[in-house]
Amino acid sequence: MCDQCTRREFLQTGIAAGWVISGATLSRALASDGPRPPLRQKARICVIFSGTPGPADRGWGADVTQYEAMKARLAKAEKDLGNIELLIGQSVNAEQTAALLEKAGPGTPVLAINLEIFALTRVVQPILDRAHPMIVFSLPASGHDWMYAHRWQRQGKRVSLFPTSDYNELERALRLLRVIPLMQQSRILLFPPARGTKPAQSPEEIKKRLGADVVIVEEKKFGELIDGAEAGAVRGEADQWTREAKEIVEPNAEDINKAARVSVALQRLMEREQAHGLAIGTCMGWLPKGFPCLGFTRLRDAGIPAACEGDMDSLLTMMLFQYVTDRAGFQGNATFDTSRNVLWTAHCTAPLKMEGTGSKPAPYLLRGHSEVGGSGCVPEVLYRLGQTITRTKLVNLETLLASTGKIIEVPARSVRACRTQIVTEVRDAATMAANWGSAIDSEDAMTLLHRVVFYEDHMDTARHLVRLLGMKLVEEG
Repeated sequence: MCDQCTRREFLQTGIAAGWVISGATLSRALASDGPRPPLRQKARICVIFSGTPGPADRGWGADVTQYEAMKARLAKAEKDLGNIELLIGQSVNAEQTAALLEKAGPGTPVLAINLEIFALTRVVQPILDRAHPMIVFSLPASGHDWMYAHRWQRQGKRVSLFPTSDYNELERALRLLRVIPLMQQSRILLFPPARGTKPAQSPEEIKKRLGADVVIVEEKKFGELIDGAEAGAVRGEADQWTREAKEIVEPNAEDINKAARVSVALQRLMEREQAHGLAIGTCMGWLPKGFPCLGFTRLRDAGIPAACEGDMDSLLTMMLFQYVTDRAGFQGNATFDTSRNVLWTAHCTAPLKMEGTGSKPAPYLLRGHSEVGGSGCVPEVLYRLGQTITRTKLVNLETLLASTGKIIEVPARSVRACRTQIVTEVRDAATMAANWGSAIDSEDAMTLLHRVVFYEDHMDTARHLVRLLGMKLVEEG
């Protein structure tokens, strides 16, 4: 056992054990970036400008300069996001709107931008009648139509409103709208058993409500992938984990090699199956093969959500927010300290790149799994002090639980519970603890415990998201 050795000492141990490969071979062997999410059709979004731009010096409406600026910002967002396709048109009556919707296709999300007073109310009915999810973007003084967006939403329509002068919010609107077609194209792999709320355990309900396909994977077949993992890729994976670790505490070379082998096998599995998400319900039984925690980190860092303990609620939460924000989530257990007004989140699987696939990875230690005698190999990720976070989870495929906090403590080396830990200051820890899980109809501990943490405050995004998906939001904080 390499107890509390430095990176240099551990690497020397690895070299002595024969872990020497040339630079060229190492470059080919590394699996560190993980698999790329599979290509798919771009998410089509229909953009409808209602009415026509007017003069700049009078009346209630957007002018030509504003109109051109909005079109330019939409073009930039389409190029920058890369996975959306915009169908843009203008409408001055319901018939023109219907023609645009026919061209866009059934259910295509709509971004409606009002250009003149009461133009949107004249053209919107086909969108509402055909149940297209819609965001209304309304510049100040572009008309009075903004008032009706939430009236339509309260009538059961999937509508949200962006009343703002910030053209950058057009991109955020597109990010939210693309969630629906991206989910409809998503392929999720599941190693049974599924856990979580009852609707989330049902592949049929997930398909019906979100459009994603859930594919069951036999563990025996994955065992073959582990046995067949390329030796060079495994060596490269193990080398990078050891080389970049801030410290290696419990794991020895065999522990890390086993975990690296599983990581490579998971990446090959996702590539072979062309999958966008993964949940493993038997991960606590994997120790003889090697824990999947390093592999889960690699997948999340590559933009592929992966949930441990079979938690389908947490997986779907990670997927929804990945599609909106392009950021990974940290799925973890909760525990409170009301004397400090804080909530802890802890787990042994955690992404390094919380700010996107191209972001700087957080520092980490390599640790043994705390719940199985310190054996195996998992990352202990040291997240950023002072960082604002959002803690959330979709439950029952209809309710999004959400709250915010700020990270005020990250242990230099955890001594109990799961390895990666953050302590977050919250608004009212006592009330939060008393109401914890009140929206969850389950006695299963993992279903009650788990929440997913994302960097930054995404509460406004959460409010828009539930409106577009026809869900409800429960603010836990």
